[in-house]
Amino acid sequence: MSYESNPILDKLPEHLKQFIKPQDYSGYTAIDQAVWRYVMRKNVDYLSKVAHTSYVDGLRKTGIAIDHIPNMYGMNRILKDLGWAAVAVDGFIPPAAFMEFQAYNVLVIASDIRQLEHIAYTPAPDIIHEGAGHAPIIANPEYAEYLRRFGEIGCKAISSAKDFELYEAVRRLSIIKEAIGTPKSDIEKAEKHIEELQNNMGEPSEMALIRNLHWWTVEYGLIGSVEHPKIYGAGLLSSIGESVWCMTDNVKKVPYSIEAATTSFDITKPQPQLFVTPNFAFLNQVLEEFADTMALRTGGIMGIQKLIDSKEMGTIELSTGLQISGNFETVIEHNNKPVFFQTTGPTALSFHGKELIGHSTKQHYDGFGSPMGKLKGINLAIEDMSPRDLKAYNIFEGQTITLEFEGALKITGEIITGTRNLMGKIILITFRNCKVTHKDNILFKSKKALYSMAIGEHIVSAFNGPADLHSFDLVTHQITETTIKPSKDVQRQQLERLYQQIRDFREEKNTTISRNKVFKEIISHHPNDWLLLVELYELAKMNPENGREQGFAREIRSHLETVKRNNPKVGHLIDDGLELANSKTLRV
Repeated sequence: MSYESNPILDKLPEHLKQFIKPQDYSGYTAIDQAVWRYVMRKNVDYLSKVAHTSYVDGLRKTGIAIDHIPNMYGMNRILKDLGWAAVAVDGFIPPAAFMEFQAYNVLVIASDIRQLEHIAYTPAPDIIHEGAGHAPIIANPEYAEYLRRFGEIGCKAISSAKDFELYEAVRRLSIIKEAIGTPKSDIEKAEKHIEELQNNMGEPSEMALIRNLHWWTVEYGLIGSVEHPKIYGAGLLSSIGESVWCMTDNVKKVPYSIEAATTSFDITKPQPQLFVTPNFAFLNQVLEEFADTMALRTGGIMGIQKLIDSKEMGTIELSTGLQISGNFETVIEHNNKPVFFQTTGPTALSFHGKELIGHSTKQHYDGFGSPMGKLKGINLAIEDMSPRDLKAYNIFEGQTITLEFEGALKITGEIITGTRNLMGKIILITFRNCKVTHKDNILFKSKKALYSMAIGEHIVSAFNGPADLHSFDLVTHQITETTIKPSKDVQRQQLERLYQQIRDFREEKNTTISRNKVFKEIISHHPNDWLLLVELYELAKMNPENGREQGFAREIRSHLETVKRNNPKVGHLIDDGLELANSKTLRV
């Protein structure tokens, strides 16, 4: 696999690069291009009236054209001036990874495009949603900073095992729902499975809560006043159906607040209510308010317990700045404070995000445990002791000592050395012939192997992922199901050829094509197709003084009425296309 990199993408860690795929631009058919063109023409026409002013300005600044699907690595040449970049991925990726990309100022763009049959809306992420929805708004500096900051905080949110199960279920639904020919029963079964998962998630994790904030802002956000809001959420900007629906009184408008974090959503249905932020700056205010509730900032017994419950790799940071990264298995508490913790499997120790020499996963390959907190009967924490204090309590090299912590934790052994941080605080004490006990239980015992005890009075932070990305091999993601590429029968290939002929005619690459012949072939062999007829109608209306062209336009319109009667679901799409074709403001 290869892709065109740039200075921003060069800074991505390897575990994020594993999600990147090349954008196969040659794989887009003329039908795909027509779908993009229709949606973008409709969006620019309608959204110029109801979207935040940053949207239309952003289309220009990010180099997104109406007439053709963007080459995202071509977009990068323009995005770099905004301090951003874009990468292609295959559909949904794990939420933590998605947010971490944002933290590096990288837009994740699903390079597939929705099928013509789902032109109004698709639950699957596609290049219309990502490229035409997310990208333009980042031209607004305040919003771009919100997106980056959201990613920075969001990727530290602690998940639950059920979160990943829900992610996999949503990914699968998006794939099969977008694929042509999926039996209705399979889609209904997948939707029911998601509904069951959502109803049995238990206490929502941090990731579930912050994902709600993401949905009600980045995806489905409104801005301005509740009475007269504008659209800025990418899900609304990329859906020609919901962008209209959300502006009606059928959708309740609510002032944006931290309450959005506890408001769930259903990806399979239009949203019954939306949140309205007064401005982009207020988004950051609510985000910081939410971050104050996360274990990232609160730490403590609840923080480490969240990591244990998640069964995923995480990190705790002690008050000395020492960070322990691994899969946390056990915590012993006393007076609602942790006095001992234990990881299982490979564990690494770091300080300020940098792994400590001699404390990699090779040294702690089967876990790491340590007492923590205050010594019993001594008000001064070990980390706050001066060299004179430490000597007074016999805590120095060469001494065999028993340290009794609050909570009935004891450690006995010969002190070999201590490790200090840059501020002079001791963060580790290394023992030989060591034994750690809790009441009558032996937690650790070793004669020859050295044992390092973590120093820290309390846990100041607990978050998802390792402190130092280089400590672990994170290039392990396995996608269980990939997007389904539609198979092409002879009829489909013929239809693509007709679309390409009209595209070539409009772009003056081949003006010898008989549009009337294409029209007759559509009627005879593709009677349900409507989008190419709309494009033919548009071309006929481009020369209003030519009577022959106007007669051709009337003939096309007459047949489109037949298509609408046979398939009422596309009636409003046809009407919108005809209205655009008759518009002078969007004629290209």
